[in-house]
Amino acid sequence: MFKDFFSDKKFYKNLFVLALPITFQFFISSSINLVGVMMVGQLGEVSIAALGLGNQIFFLVNLLMFGISSGYAIFAAQYWGANDVPNIRRVLGICLTLGLIGSSIFTILAAAIPGPILSIYTKDPAVIEQGTQYLRIAAFAYIPFAVSMSFSFMHRSTGNVRLPMIITVSSLILNVIVSYLLIFGMFGLPVMGVRGAAIGTLTARIIEAAAMVILTYVTRSPIAASLKELTSYSRSFFQTTISTTMPAVINEIVWSFAVTCYYIVYARIGTESIAAVNITATIEEMAFVVFFGLANAGAILLGNTIGAGEEEKAFEYGKRYLLIGIFGALIVGQLASLSSHYILRFYQITPVSAQYARNILLIFSFIMWIKVFNAMMIVGILRSGGDTRFCLLVEMGAIWGVGVPMAVLGGLVLHLEVHWVYLMVAAEEILKASLGLWRFRSRKWIHNLTRSPKHVETPQPV
Repeated sequence: MFKDFFSDKKFYKNLFVLALPITFQFFISSSINLVGVMMVGQLGEVSIAALGLGNQIFFLVNLLMFGISSGYAIFAAQYWGANDVPNIRRVLGICLTLGLIGSSIFTILAAAIPGPILSIYTKDPAVIEQGTQYLRIAAFAYIPFAVSMSFSFMHRSTGNVRLPMIITVSSLILNVIVSYLLIFGMFGLPVMGVRGAAIGTLTARIIEAAAMVILTYVTRSPIAASLKELTSYSRSFFQTTISTTMPAVINEIVWSFAVTCYYIVYARIGTESIAAVNITATIEEMAFVVFFGLANAGAILLGNTIGAGEEEKAFEYGKRYLLIGIFGALIVGQLASLSSHYILRFYQITPVSAQYARNILLIFSFIMWIKVFNAMMIVGILRSGGDTRFCLLVEMGAIWGVGVPMAVLGGLVLHLEVHWVYLMVAAEEILKASLGLWRFRSRKWIHNLTRSPKHVETPQPV
């Protein structure tokens, strides 16, 4: 199946030229998230839980924007392969419009009723109180985040991975600095705890969005569209593109609400359990950074290849790409488990929470390769070919048919410890991997959107 695996040097060059900046961006982001959790971790388990549950709202916004941006990035990557810049600018306009609408709704809800929202996750009044303080500030970061993510995905789809990396990394470093100063009240500033973390996040997101927009136009990027170009799409163009994008959006929303259900179950098991899950989630994110980079780079590379009319080459690229991910995950998963003992020393948590976290990371080290396979298959391969509806069906069937029932059964019915619930939830990954591999081998996922008249807007003078 993987004949001549190392023969195509151009594939590896293009993949890693795209993957390295994206991976570095994810690495810095995850590292800073880890540092942020560690800083708040000095305030105790209640603060860790409050920050983690408060960030569940941002998690929903993040996945909504990922669905919208990655959905329209499918078109941008294929249009770039076909040298069709006007349609790239049109899909950016649609992406921005939908992102601003969605993020505004979440901002209003999180700022207006943070307490009732947090009470869905936990009944601990101390956690709700601190989480409310965090959300009332952090909620206003959602809108600038939507702007940044829309531009970032379009830059990547047109091969410019360096600019989003530089801007995002700079903003995240600023986030840590401001958060540190305000969480602990350094240099005469007030001690603000979780509110300081929220202000740091808001400051960084506003500056990130401003820099992304300004530098896009200063550098005369291909996506530096005028307002007329951003809004020059017809109703039929909007309808036909959203028919491909919407399954990706629904996919992320469905998945995010299922993960929210997991967190509700973990929080109901106990504050020590949700603290352990929040800590391990950050460590897992660190372990995944290389594969997030590969998944996004693979989506761009395969999308460009399909848009250029080289469908069979895209299939061969997909095979090599999957094998790289599996071998890499087997190694990284074990490293994550071995390093867990040292990482957990940085947290002021009880021995029970620490043991829960170690158990979860041990399980993660053995199932990471399946998670990576699924991420690269769905995000990097199937979506790059426009096969978003199949991805939606697989995700919905696996997570709601297997994952959520397992979480409820293990946590709320059998009252198992949190690491056993985590293991039961992982059963969904096996189903997704089996169906994803079948779909990949069938080649039915390959759709050249640039060859379909309904996906191409007639050029108009601008």
